[in-house]
Amino acid sequence: MSVTVVVGAQWGDEGKAKVIDLLARENDVVARYQGGHNAGHTVVVGSEKYALQLIPSGVLYEHVTPVIGNGVVVDLPTLFAEIDRLEARGVSCSRLKVSSQAHLIFPWHQTLDALSEGSLGDNKIGTTLKGIGPAYADKANRTGVRVGQSLDSNAFAASVRSAGEAANVRITSLGGEALDVAEIVARYVTLAERLRPYVADTIGFLHDAVDSGRRVLLEGAQATFLDLDHGTYPYVTSSNPTAGGASVGSGLGPRLLGRIIGITKAYTTRVGSGPFPTELTDEVGERLVDIGREFGTVTGRRRRTGWVDCVMLRHAVRVNSLTELALTKLDVLDTFDEVRVCTGYTIDGEPVHGYPDLSEDLARVVPTYVTFPGWKTELRGCRSAADLPATARDFVATVEREAGVPVRIVGVGPERDDVLEWPSTIEGPRS
Repeated sequence: MSVTVVVGAQWGDEGKAKVIDLLARENDVVARYQGGHNAGHTVVVGSEKYALQLIPSGVLYEHVTPVIGNGVVVDLPTLFAEIDRLEARGVSCSRLKVSSQAHLIFPWHQTLDALSEGSLGDNKIGTTLKGIGPAYADKANRTGVRVGQSLDSNAFAASVRSAGEAANVRITSLGGEALDVAEIVARYVTLAERLRPYVADTIGFLHDAVDSGRRVLLEGAQATFLDLDHGTYPYVTSSNPTAGGASVGSGLGPRLLGRIIGITKAYTTRVGSGPFPTELTDEVGERLVDIGREFGTVTGRRRRTGWVDCVMLRHAVRVNSLTELALTKLDVLDTFDEVRVCTGYTIDGEPVHGYPDLSEDLARVVPTYVTFPGWKTELRGCRSAADLPATARDFVATVEREAGVPVRIVGVGPERDDVLEWPSTIEGPRS
């Protein structure tokens, strides 16, 4: 199959952008299929670092057509700021296509996001306050404004005005101050004029690409355990980052998805609230934050850290039909005296079968671990499995065996070429 999907197999921030950048070399189209500008991807090219929020990582290759799919919610000021930054650095965005069916984010979505989060007190979700949830809520309520509406200035202005006036009713009912709808309409009509050259029928474009034999890569934001349906609800995002969401958010049917790659760090992180079985709140956890530079690309928030969790990974394999894994940031563990892999859970001393379907149960589990002595060697120069210390090879082999799918790629440093191919001993997913 000519369509590859890249999915986060944890709670996000797994290094998807680096893997996507690596894979983009052999693809013709890279399409983002869900989420918004709440998710940041960082690609390091030599001494250059590119922090991307909405534009697919493949934009850095001249032969790639980057696509923002119908499942994405688009914040126009962020999109154009990102385009301007990239083009100022010599990266052309003229090839970018934005789905006419994608929904737009407006200032009232961000206001509603802040009001909603503020009302939760100690039970905050941990949203980025970018307006993503309220924009998806309007989409579900069938009151959203779509990108394609920008093609008609008068109709677009009327739709934005109507949506803004309705949003002000909600804002004031929650104790907020009404926004200046006329000012927002005028500003977004101008933004819509700039958007028009990028607007496209991306569903038709992607199908035509597949039919003509071009290679397509679908890029997800966030990750499996932030999925609205399959994540640790309610501490989740407002869309479906899982592989099923790739079909919905791109318009490419499931039969076209051939290679589905799950990205996992050699440890685990999450941002915001919610259960985290392998979380480390001690000095080891702090070292993971410091060495791994675990601060959000978009928000700058400190990430929570813990050991890699293979119970999670087995569930991610099932939910996404993963065909393989890419294991990133193995080098972050270089200096630890010992490293661990979670292979199971117990509750009240009894083994737990599978991944708990209730967040309340997940919060109660106690992880069981396999412990390895640290390799205490810098991995960054490794370019084959044979270059890795024996303990590091045992660590990767254990993750692979426990997850039940082949590891194909191992990341050993921050730059795009700091990777090696892993000679898997597993043929494919467990039945």
